[in-house]
Amino acid sequence: MNYRNIASFSVYPVGLGAMNLSFGYGSVDDQTAAKVLTDALDAGINFIDTAFIYGAGHNETLIGQVLAAHRNDYVLATKCGLSPDGIDSRPVTIRQQCETSLKRLQTDVIDLYYLHRVDPTVAIEESVGALSELVKEGKVREIGLSEVCCDTLRRAQAEHPIAAVQSEYSLWSRTPEHGILELCREFGICFVPFSPLGRGFLAGSAKSVNELEENDLRATIARPRFEEEAFLQNQQVLVPFQAIAQQNQCSMAQLALAWLLARENQTMVPIPGTRSLAHMRENTEAATISLDQSTIDQLDQLINENTIIGTRYTEARMQSTDSERDIE
Repeated sequence: MNYRNIASFSVYPVGLGAMNLSFGYGSVDDQTAAKVLTDALDAGINFIDTAFIYGAGHNETLIGQVLAAHRNDYVLATKCGLSPDGIDSRPVTIRQQCETSLKRLQTDVIDLYYLHRVDPTVAIEESVGALSELVKEGKVREIGLSEVCCDTLRRAQAEHPIAAVQSEYSLWSRTPEHGILELCREFGICFVPFSPLGRGFLAGSAKSVNELEENDLRATIARPRFEEEAFLQNQQVLVPFQAIAQQNQCSMAQLALAWLLARENQTMVPIPGTRSLAHMRENTEAATISLDQSTIDQLDQLINENTIIGTRYTEARMQSTDSERDIE
C-alpha cells in the first residue's frame, strides 16, 4: 500500500471523518461510535478528522476518551475558528479553542490544526499568525485551512507553511477544480476532500429532505440538492454510476473514492465519514482499487457540476464560504 504524505506525516490513502459519530446525519450511540473509531485503526486508517464545533464538543471528547491509549497510532486533525455562535478566527479565540480541544482530546499536541472557516472580519495573516504561535509553543505540529479560495491560500502560505487544505470535493462537488487543486500542487500541499461521497448520495444511501431528520445537514445547510424535485432528478445518474461500479467489481462508494484517489500528480486523502462498521471497512478498501483512464473519463462525463441539480449549500452559506470566490 502506497501511503500518502501530509507534510511530515505518512497516512493511509483514506482517512476517517469523525463528525458523523456525533451529529449531522442522524443519531448514533456512543458505543457504536467508539467501535467505529477503534475498528478504523484496526483496519489500517491512521488519519482521523474532527473539529471544535462537532457535536458541541462531543466529537472531540469521544475521540479523547476512546483513543487516548492509541494516541501514537494515528494522525489527529481538528479545527478551530467556528462555534455555535458563528465564525470567529480572532487570535484570542483560536488560542482558547486550542486549549479546550487539547483537554477534550486528552493530548498535549494536535498533529494538524485547521482554520475551519475564513472570518471576513479578521485578516487571514492574523489568524495564521496565531496558529503559527501555537506551532512554536509545541501545541500544534502542522497548520491547515478549510474551504479557502486561491487568494486566501497564497496569503496564508506567505505567513506560515500550510500542510493541508480541506474542502468539499467529489464527483458532484467540483469547486476545487477552479484553482485550489492546482495551487495545492504548486505549493506541495495535501488536499483533503470532505464529503467525498456527496453526503451519502454517491454511495446510493441518501434520502430526500422529506425522509430526513430535522437536524440532518442535508435538510438544513446542504438542502438544495436534497429537495424532492432536485433529488429525484439527481438520482438519474445513479443507475449508470452503479453499472460502472459493477464493471469495476466495487461498490458505488468505493468507485467515488477511487475516482478521487486517481487524481494525477495530486496528494489527496479523502475523509469519508460513517456510523456503520461495514461502510467504514468498505471505504478503507477503496484504496486498493485502480481505475483506468477510460473509466475516469466516463465518470467525469456522467457526474459533474453540469449534470447535478442544486447547489451544495443554501444561498446564504454559499455566499459566506471563502472557497466559492474562485468561481465568481
